[in-house]
Amino acid sequence: MKKNFTNYTYYYTNNLPRYHHAYLISPLLEMLATLQDASPTKLRVLDLGCGNGSLSHVIAEYGCEVVGVDNSAPGITISRQSFPECQFVQADIYELPHLDMLHSFDVVLAVEVIEHLLYPKELAKNAQKCLKPGGKLIISTPYHGYLKNVALAITGQLDKHFTVLWDNGHIKFFSVHTLTKLLISQGYTDIKFKFAGRCPYLWKSMLCLSTFSG
Repeated sequence: MKKNFTNYTYYYTNNLPRYHHAYLISPLLEMLATLQDASPTKLRVLDLGCGNGSLSHVIAEYGCEVVGVDNSAPGITISRQSFPECQFVQADIYELPHLDMLHSFDVVLAVEVIEHLLYPKELAKNAQKCLKPGGKLIISTPYHGYLKNVALAITGQLDKHFTVLWDNGHIKFFSVHTLTKLLISQGYTDIKFKFAGRCPYLWKSMLCLSTFSG
């Protein structure tokens, strides 16, 4: 059965930042700063699910060389028109087409993408194909944990939070434990987390940094 990325295709109409950038950019840039300090050369970053390119642009302004990939034709058109300092490729995340992507990136980044995928392990597998040995995978995804779920239940927010009425919405819900387990199953090591948005244990999202040993 062919796996596809069509369940995560948005129709972008502008180049404005996505709502989650407000609380994710700061911890993400902190992670990239640590990696850049340890690298003798400019980081080469692959932004999977780059959307309209606005986050790729921020990372490029920070000093990284950025290639963005998305399956949305409008998103890639807007990206190319708005942010010429980056390279953008329209492609399915499961079928990355260019040989120059193979084992050529220091960092593969997927921001608020994996929760939309029917086959989340495939993101980790395909990231390995693009990473240099010792390269880093950074995934951000909405945080889920026991206390947050209890709070949602007590406040009557479960239906809203886990709504099935959002087209192209979330279909996977990760905790620290389950995301760690997924990455370990695909051979990643040195797994570290940062958290973003709201207060401790009610965080909006978590950012996970892991290493591909090659």
